[in-house]
Amino acid sequence: MRRAGISTKEFRELASEVAALLTYEATQDLETVEEHIDGWAGPLVVQRIKGAKVTIVPILRAGIGMLPGVLDLIPAAKVSVVGLQRDEQTLKPIAYYEKLTGRMDERIAMIVDPMLATAGTLVATVDMLKAAGCRRIKGLFLVAAPEGLKRIEAAHPDIEIYTAAIDERLNEHGYILPGLGDAGDKIFGTKQLPADD
Repeated sequence: MRRAGISTKEFRELASEVAALLTYEATQDLETVEEHIDGWAGPLVVQRIKGAKVTIVPILRAGIGMLPGVLDLIPAAKVSVVGLQRDEQTLKPIAYYEKLTGRMDERIAMIVDPMLATAGTLVATVDMLKAAGCRRIKGLFLVAAPEGLKRIEAAHPDIEIYTAAIDERLNEHGYILPGLGDAGDKIFGTKQLPADD
């Protein structure tokens, strides 16, 4: 995923695959119950998530790239959407869209976004979810910066964070180093990359 010339297709596939792996880790602690089903060789007992209502919360736009991998593992999850972008001058989040599913007080929210950099966007998203009544929130990220992890821990110590990599640091512009580059552009193919000819 870190290759400069990675194609949009490859980046999307890898983002989805890593998102599925993070989802597996993030759902391990959910309570399960036995369910009796008819299998191909007869009746059997399987485990399913016990009444947990899950909503996946992709942060627009790049978070959408992780959505397929998450939904592969939790196909019945509702999808809530939050639109926040970072002001490149102040590095502060600006909200432009919020559409949450109902009964947030009964749901586990799983925020998905490829990058956890300054955590400004994440803190704002958690604030929105808590204001809507959500009490249990997890965040799934492909790459995180130590500065962002410290900030979310200080602002919301109750949030569970799952990341595939903790990178070295943020640069003076608030970008993760070594990072992935602009994950949104790579997912949506909005910047011409050498491999996209």
